[in-house]
Amino acid sequence: MTDQDVFAALEAEGDDVDRMLVDLDDAGWRTATPAEGWTVAHQVAHLAATFRMAGLAASHPDKFRALTARLSDDFDANVDAAMAPYLAEAPAALIDRWRTERAAAEKALAAVEPGQLVPWLVRPLPAPVLAAAGMMELFGHGQDIADALGVRRERTDRLRHLVEFAVRTWDFGYQARGLPTPDVVLRFEITAPSGALWRFGPSDAEQVVTGPAADFCLLVTRRRHRADLSVTAVGAEAEHWLDIAQAYRGPAGPGRAPGQFADS
Repeated sequence: MTDQDVFAALEAEGDDVDRMLVDLDDAGWRTATPAEGWTVAHQVAHLAATFRMAGLAASHPDKFRALTARLSDDFDANVDAAMAPYLAEAPAALIDRWRTERAAAEKALAAVEPGQLVPWLVRPLPAPVLAAAGMMELFGHGQDIADALGVRRERTDRLRHLVEFAVRTWDFGYQARGLPTPDVVLRFEITAPSGALWRFGPSDAEQVVTGPAADFCLLVTRRRHRADLSVTAVGAEAEHWLDIAQAYRGPAGPGRAPGQFADS
């Protein structure tokens, strides 16, 4: 897949989330999601704040650096502060702001010159990688919204971008828990929604993770417990990885309980 594919996938994934919101009434926006204390409005506010930062990083790097320089060491406090202006809006205004932030970020990321790095929270990233990170945010928070509203989401091969991002960031789960990253190489054999097999890592690796792409993405975004997914491991470290996998920085959070979505 080309760099342009990930920008198109980012837009399509955002459209998928938007379709769940378009006819939502005020009570729907107040619906509790599986993330404790977060309603549908919180999920959208978080996405809007994240896309605002991504758009700023790609279009006005100096302003982005000035913004991040004001962040505290309190992760949760930073998240709450970023969401606050959006949560203050009525639902009609919140969805408009979400769409505005989305469109600006999509346009700005796609306009970055190939090979140019974009400043980000820990280190600069190529624009396609930051777009893939946006895919991860949309997938995870979109799943929370879908679970709250009882929506079954259609999966497509655009998930490859999220799978590749999770493979790239396979060590985040160790970092989030203050664990040393083991000196091993994992191989990933992930089956696409279309049935294609995506392979990452050396073919002779002793530590292997396999499974369907949708389940793999639910695992690395911690939207399902591993016990409820068809993701399997060969090797002790790969087995351990399934317990701690996450494709985002910051606290792992409690994740989801076994059987919590047995009927989904």
